[in-house]
Amino acid sequence: MSSVNKSGFEIRADLLSQAQGLLEGNLDRENQKVYLHNENFPNDKKNLGDQHISIDEVVKVARQLNEFVNEK
Repeated sequence: MSSVNKSGFEIRADLLSQAQGLLEGNLDRENQKVYLHNENFPNDKKNLGDQHISIDEVVKVARQLNEFVNEK
């Protein structure tokens, strides 16, 4: 771990980046499930879900991460 203190801006930027990464990872896993299903069941193809991650979703997850970090 680094002993350098981060500013509030840096902490928020890190939390937003982590939240975005989590949401992108979740989306990728969901897509992989659909691809695998479509390979295994060619007569029962499924469509990919919504591929958009909104700013509001990222901020919501970042706030959840921040709440966890601030728990005592």
